[in-house]
This record gives sequence, structure tokens and C-alpha cells, in this order.
Amino acid sequence: MTADAPGAAAGDAPGTEKTVAEVPRGRAGEPVLRLEAVRKTYGGSVVLRDVSLEVPAHTVTAVIGSSGSGKSTLLRCANLLEEVDDGAVFLDGEEITDPRADRDAVRRRVGVVFQSYNLFPHMRVLDNITLAPRRVHKVPRRRAEAEALELLARLGLADRAAEYPDRLSGGQQQRVAIARAVATRPRLLLLDEVTAALDPELVGEVLAVIRDLKEQGMTMVIATHEMAFARDVADQVCFLDAGVVLERGTPQEVFGAPVQQRTRDFLRRLTQAGRL
Repeated sequence: MTADAPGAAAGDAPGTEKTVAEVPRGRAGEPVLRLEAVRKTYGGSVVLRDVSLEVPAHTVTAVIGSSGSGKSTLLRCANLLEEVDDGAVFLDGEEITDPRADRDAVRRRVGVVFQSYNLFPHMRVLDNITLAPRRVHKVPRRRAEAEALELLARLGLADRAAEYPDRLSGGQQQRVAIARAVATRPRLLLLDEVTAALDPELVGEVLAVIRDLKEQGMTMVIATHEMAFARDVADQVCFLDAGVVLERGTPQEVFGAPVQQRTRDFLRRLTQAGRL
């Protein structure tokens, strides 16, 4: 543990089985995502302060911390939804913060799911999921729909393909949002507080989907307040405090034997609140 100072090709045969782990890989040993001394400010406020992070292939990194600690901004910088002020972000060894990088091509390789589902309300569930594969990745409609229906079946939503989002519960909508992100077979999946807007009884069904994606080998970075889930699923946990990665390590290290007093205080409050 360290403690820091404060797409499937359109030519694939129809019906070919693939797991999410079978997306194109970078060089052997190269982390899927690497942040080097990333700094981000809004006005005069420093939101990310020289953040460095590596996410190896087929692993789950959980980013934890108080509200306002910079978790969502970190994910948005990783997908170029926010420009970094200093430092660099690499995807499979390629610096994607280089001004010459093709941002649209980068975003085609990274899936993002936010706490607000952002489904298109005028489109059926099936159309929400197949839009990007068909329009961006040029997957034929028949194949895109077949793969989307298979995804919905795996997520327990096979009977909801023809429904519109407003006919679904919050948990169902979030599962559709995850299916939409996974349908493009991204190299990396970023999940930003995906259970924050859900009623407590719906949280479990979304977490079960994330657990299934981990078992399939999806590389993920998860910003979350679900500490017990992070401890159970993550390979690496990063505690972000005031824009600084104050502590990182395995779940056993960070939750079981944190080095920094600030980390211990944070976890103690969660334990007292019954959330850990």
C-alpha cells in the first residue's frame, strides 16, 4: 500500500460469442489507464492535485472519499470530458491528453455510466442500447439487436426491450445504462456513483451487474460510496481526499490497516454510521 503526501468489428461472424475481456489489448504489461500527476482546477479551487494512478487490465479500481473530494472529476478527466490543466492521461500507453489525440476515438474505447441514467426518453430500451454500436461502430442492425437482447437477458431485462425508460424502475434504468455502455465492448468502463440515485432496495441489483462484469474480465474504475461492495469487489482501492490520492492499496490494506490518520477517520465515521 502506498500513502501519498497531502469495439467489436463489423465483420465478425453473427452469433460469435465474446466476453467483455476479449476487447483489443495494449502492449503486454501496460496498464489500461494511467494518470500521471493530473491537476485540475475550477476557478481558484484545486479539484485534483497531482493525481497519479494505474489501472491494470481486467481489474477493478474503487475510488472512495467524501463528497467533493474529486472522484467524479477524476473519472471525467479519464474520459476527456474535462480537460486537465497539467499532467497526462494514458490509455493503453497512448497519451490521450495530447492535443493531437483523436478524442472521439478515445471515447469510443471508454464506456461511462453516471448516477443519472441519461437514457434517451423517446427511444425504446433496445434502441438506447443499439444506437452507439450501429451509428458509431457501424455494427449491422440485426447483429446489434441480437447482442443487445443477449445483454438484456443476462441483466434480467429480457422482457423490457420494447419498453420506454419511463416505464422502468430506477434500478432497471441503471441496468439499461450499464448495458448501453457495455454494448460497444469498451476497453475501459468508468462508473460514477451509479447507485447514488437509487432507492436502497434497488442498489443490490445494480451491484450484482457490476460483480458479473468483473467476473467477465471488464476493466473498471468505480467511484462509489458503497464501501462494503468496494471492499468485496475491488482489486485496488484509492482514497481521495481534497483532490489528493492520500492512500491506495488492496481492499485488505486500505480498509483493514490504513496508514493515514485521515483515512482512519473517514472509515471510522462510516463504521459508526453502519455503512462499513
